[in-house]
Amino acid sequence: MQSMSCSEEATAGPRLSVRALLVIAALAAFTIFITWRASVLEKSLEQPRLVHVQAPDFWAATTDGRTVSLADFRGKKKVVVAFWASWCGPCHSEMGALNYFYKRYHSASSDFEILAISVDLDTAAATKFATAEKLAFPVLLDPSARVARAYEEKGLPTMFCIDKKGEIVYARLGYDNVNDDDYMSVKSQLAREFGIDLKPTTKGGPDGDASN
Repeated sequence: MQSMSCSEEATAGPRLSVRALLVIAALAAFTIFITWRASVLEKSLEQPRLVHVQAPDFWAATTDGRTVSLADFRGKKKVVVAFWASWCGPCHSEMGALNYFYKRYHSASSDFEILAISVDLDTAAATKFATAEKLAFPVLLDPSARVARAYEEKGLPTMFCIDKKGEIVYARLGYDNVNDDDYMSVKSQLAREFGIDLKPTTKGGPDGDASN
């Protein structure tokens, strides 16, 4: 039997290594693809299903004792319905983004309103947070989750944009409280839904605005 020389052995070794590396690379690529697909599917399943349908009507008490109904705005204003809770960290960030937007772009003549609906069992905690953060929009209390169930709320925070005809035109679940991109995403989406032309800003605030 003809023996294999040292040079032939040296050549055969790398060939096996290359094949192994190709197999490992293929498996890694397949794993990454499957993980990505699972992530996309998970997010699609998580996102609210109530879109392009008539928004469920509701009424709820505000932290200052008034009663607000979605029907109050039908045919008059576009409405953001944002579900949140005082114990929810990402909700704090979304409330901050909504409050900034509201203070900057909302006025008595605006054709939009923001309704923040707290699902806190302890309504005092919701009131305390709203007061401490000086939330400028109406804060509604839903301790029994009656309104949240009507909107099929699956997690917090969840936000719905409703047009003047009462149709849900946009919905999203979640807020990345460590990523400024989510702040910009909320601001841009609200501007699109409300037809607001965002003016160029300078460096300063979280969105580059130094005016406040």
